[in-house]
Amino acid sequence: MNGNGNGAHGVGVNFPLKMTNRKVNVFYGEKHALKGVDLDVRANHVTALIGPSGCGKSTFLRCLNRMNDTIASCRVTGEIVLDGQDIYAKEIDVVQIRARVGMVFQKPNPFPKSIYENVAYGPRIHGLARGKPELDEIVSHSLKQAGLWNEVNDRLDEQGTGLSGGQQQRLCIARAIAVQPEVILMDEPCSALDPIATAKIEELIDELRKHYTIVIVTHSMQQAARVSQRTAFFHLGNLVEEGDTQTIFTNPKDERTQGYITGRFG
Repeated sequence: MNGNGNGAHGVGVNFPLKMTNRKVNVFYGEKHALKGVDLDVRANHVTALIGPSGCGKSTFLRCLNRMNDTIASCRVTGEIVLDGQDIYAKEIDVVQIRARVGMVFQKPNPFPKSIYENVAYGPRIHGLARGKPELDEIVSHSLKQAGLWNEVNDRLDEQGTGLSGGQQQRLCIARAIAVQPEVILMDEPCSALDPIATAKIEELIDELRKHYTIVIVTHSMQQAARVSQRTAFFHLGNLVEEGDTQTIFTNPKDERTQGYITGRFG
């Protein structure tokens, strides 16, 4: 499937839904952090989640690959469906879900291993390569897709932690795509990066959309406007509105969205 011909903001009607979320609630102990969220995620689109700090956007993102399972006090209710399959169903293997729905975090977090081993780690534990030549191919392909190959191909045995911040983040993206996910979640992937590194990641996101479905949390409304086709605005644990990015930014329905976008609060 291909995202071409869609323009930066064009929303293809012919793009099927990749994930559907219905009445998603998240509780941390007594605290009701996310309230009845209904949100569809279209295939081969970038969906941006925006809103003030603490509004629930990262909490929602972490529901999509069950990262919240790692928090003892956290309880998730509602229905989150990936290609027709409820990812919270009892028989579901969480490890498989996290292979299908990859995650890139706010701060680059390469493993303290070589560049090669950072990317090879996932395919190795998931048994995706039959021997070294196949693993080499996955590593080079992932680094190329992450726009990093030309910068590191002659030093794959050097430590991943020795790269610049922007390169480390692209290494983490290569690591995420090495296990052939269908969806990539990005939690403020550029917040620790300088403008030049940020521009590279944004270009990369636009390229990756041809092959993957992407959901990104961002504090930068300019970034949401640049990289996404759909935008969802969260406020105080509620999904206030969502729609095609251009409409949300130029003609939002809800005055809270309008207030946030024009900088009256946030």
